[in-house]
Amino acid sequence: MRPITGRDELDLFSRLPYVLNEELADDLAAGRRRPEWMWIALRGDRLLARAAWWSRPADDAPLILDILDIEDSTAGPDRVDIGARLLHTAMAATLPNGSRPPDYSRFVPPDWRENAVTRQAVEDRMTVLERTGARLFVERLRLEWRPGSPVPEPDGRLAFRPVRDREELVALMSSALDGTLDAHSRDDLTRMPEHEAAVRHYEDELARYTSPRDWWRIATLPGGEPVGFVVPARNDYNAIIAYIAVLPSHRGNGYIDAILAEGTRILAGQHVPRIRASTDLGNVPMANAFRRAGYINFEREINMTWS
Repeated sequence: MRPITGRDELDLFSRLPYVLNEELADDLAAGRRRPEWMWIALRGDRLLARAAWWSRPADDAPLILDILDIEDSTAGPDRVDIGARLLHTAMAATLPNGSRPPDYSRFVPPDWRENAVTRQAVEDRMTVLERTGARLFVERLRLEWRPGSPVPEPDGRLAFRPVRDREELVALMSSALDGTLDAHSRDDLTRMPEHEAAVRHYEDELARYTSPRDWWRIATLPGGEPVGFVVPARNDYNAIIAYIAVLPSHRGNGYIDAILAEGTRILAGQHVPRIRASTDLGNVPMANAFRRAGYINFEREINMTWS
């Protein structure tokens, strides 16, 4: 059990299949991954398990554990034992002493529970995580819009303008946290007030996007009163709907459809090959809005965390 030596062992690391394999070379080149954060378990020259963390290029510590694989053809419970031993060893060597481990994220098929083989593979990996103290936090829908899908025309009920500045958006984000259905936001609110949670979200995510901020939109009534907002952006991989919300006093009026359509139009106007977005499986109103806007649920995301 050891980390890979560098790019020369990417082929070895990629012997176990996963959707992120095609991004590994670019991630290493950009500094989003480091060889010492990419661990393998070998028996001879046979790859039995692997684990890897991801971070932003300037970060000194891993931000998320997003690869954990075991060789599914290995018979019996031995494969789970090997995975747990590898993860325990890698965490001890990689993470700062006494720190809370970064959360785990795994992309899975949308019907993973209905397929016996896929379900076993997902549950085996979850068991590996559980043996190191992790628990299921939330399951999320991963959604995608592609060119050719219709975008609803503006219905005239709302007007849209750019965000004036950081303070305006943070204030609206703080207000939108009241009654939020998002599991990560609800967890933040158990540890900090709404304004602090909004500032942290803005600084840790939105402020880091290099795409134009004049894409960001405030939705208003004809008289100028804000009712919500949308943050279309580009991350390191795709065009995305990074944040979308309706303010509490305006929920239940169907405004979410027009706000999402505006964000989708902005990104579609950049001739992107796809637009991606995510929402919690339990956030039914938001999931339905994405479906009405032509987004398809192409996969799900399992999030696990350590207490």
